[in-house]
This record gives sequence, structure tokens and C-alpha cells, in this order.
Amino acid sequence: MTDLTTPATADRQDGHLKRPAISFEFFPPKSEEMERNLWETINRLAPLDPKFVSVTYGAGGSTRERTHSTIARILKETALLPAAHLTCVGASRGEIDEIVDRYHEVGVRHIVGLRGDPAGGIGTPYSSHPDGYQSSAELVAGIKKRHADIEVSVSAYPEKHPEARDFDADLDTLKAKVDAGATRAITQVFFDNDFYFRYLDRVRARGIDIPVVPGIMPMHNFKQARNFVTRNGTTVPDWLAAKFEGLDNDAETRKLVAATVAAGQVQKLAKHGVDTFHFYTMNRADLVFAISHLLGIRAKSAQKAA
Repeated sequence: MTDLTTPATADRQDGHLKRPAISFEFFPPKSEEMERNLWETINRLAPLDPKFVSVTYGAGGSTRERTHSTIARILKETALLPAAHLTCVGASRGEIDEIVDRYHEVGVRHIVGLRGDPAGGIGTPYSSHPDGYQSSAELVAGIKKRHADIEVSVSAYPEKHPEARDFDADLDTLKAKVDAGATRAITQVFFDNDFYFRYLDRVRARGIDIPVVPGIMPMHNFKQARNFVTRNGTTVPDWLAAKFEGLDNDAETRKLVAATVAAGQVQKLAKHGVDTFHFYTMNRADLVFAISHLLGIRAKSAQKAA
């Protein structure tokens, strides 16, 4: 088939494959109600002992302070390891370097380094800041130069980046990020596992051996999620759309279908040896908790988030 998410074969414990490693992505809240919801989600998911949790960063740094405050609170009130998203958009090198220094000062040792979406939104032309980092590879190099002890994860695209000329060009970009110091890639959402395995074959053939962690998104709201992911170049198969037909006004059944679909996807990936998963939670715990349970992950009852 192909190499797995990690170059090494998964260890076995008591004759069984060890539990998968998981991580979660959150976005910074925009209101007090969203803040309460986020922390309910964090408290619910923390006992699953994720490898790390990441917090996103809006286009043009629009959520910069909220991202920072969320990260700082996770560090202060939980035992979780936070990873701060950081993009090249709308800021000079000096501004970005200052943000990296602030994160390092409060204890962050993991950054997800991204080029970022165009300031005008997906589909509009991308233009870099004249005094800023010109690419994600430059950003990775800048972070590692300032703080060698910060781990940097980057993005990967099983269906290639929408702006990439072809897969070779897209893999050149990933290779540049790895050469700059990135040690993990997290994929864009995909719903057909064949896309992931074919992509992994291409990545390994290119001589890139870092873990390529599948990014999984449970479709809480199918129509909304489909609009979002297709703008980012993700294919939504007809069979998946068919499963949500007639459920526009039936949120409870949508939730059950979404959990079943995502659980099936991760279980099939695990069956083929994938041992690490990154969940795009959309700041909701229910589906991700259920899917993690089906992967064999159990909450540590003695561990508390706060």
C-alpha cells in the first residue's frame, strides 16, 4: 500500500496496536457565549489525552489577540499542549517575529506555520506583505531561526493546493517547508481515503519522510461544511452528499450520520495502519469524542482539564 503516517511501524502493546495518537483543532471564540462553548468542548475532550491542541488564526491576523489569549488560557488552566497557528498574511517580518517571541515567552513550543488565505478571502488573489515572509517555508525558517526549540507543523494537500500548478509543484512547496525545519504535516480535509494514500505515496517518493497526519472533519452541518471545504479544493463525493439528503431540518439525524461517516473513515484509515489523526472540531466535542471512543481511545477519568 504505502508508508504510514510515521516512518516507523506502530508499536504493539499486549498484542494489540497501541492506541492512536490524536490532536484537536479549535478556533478562538468571538463572544462570551462562544467562549463558554469552547471551554465546555475543551473540558470534554481533554481527558482523551490528545498529543496537542491547535488554535487557528484568522486571515490577515484578524483573530491574533483572541488566538493568543486562548492559547495562554490553555497553558494556564489545563495540562494540554497548545499549538498556535500563525500565518504570513498582513504582517511584516518584525511583527510576526514579535508574535513568535510572545508565544515562546508564555511557554508555547509548537506552532502551525501557514502561508494563510488571501486577506480578501478564498478565491481572491494572494499578495504577501512587502516586508513580510513571502512563503510558508520562509515563515518556518524564521520561526526555527529565532527559537530552535519550537516545533513547527505545516499543511499538506491530498488533492493538491488549489493554487498549485500541479502535484509536483505542490510537493516542491512541502519539501521546502520540511527543509526549513517543519517536522509534521497535517492534511487538508479529505473524504475519500484513496486521495490520502495516493498523496502519501507521492510524498514518500519525493523523499519526504515526516509524519503526514490526516485531518478529519465531522460534518456537523453538511451544507455549510461542504461550501467551506469545496472552496479549499476538497472533493465532496456524491455518495457522501446522498447520505445527508432530506436532513436539512433534522439536526439530530445529521449528527448521527456525520458520526457514522467520520467514524467509518478513521476506522478504515486505522485498519490500513494509520496511527495518528487530527480532528477539526469546529469547537464541538460530541462527534469527535464518539469517534475517538470508536478508535479505542478512552477518557482518563483521573485527568481534569482545569
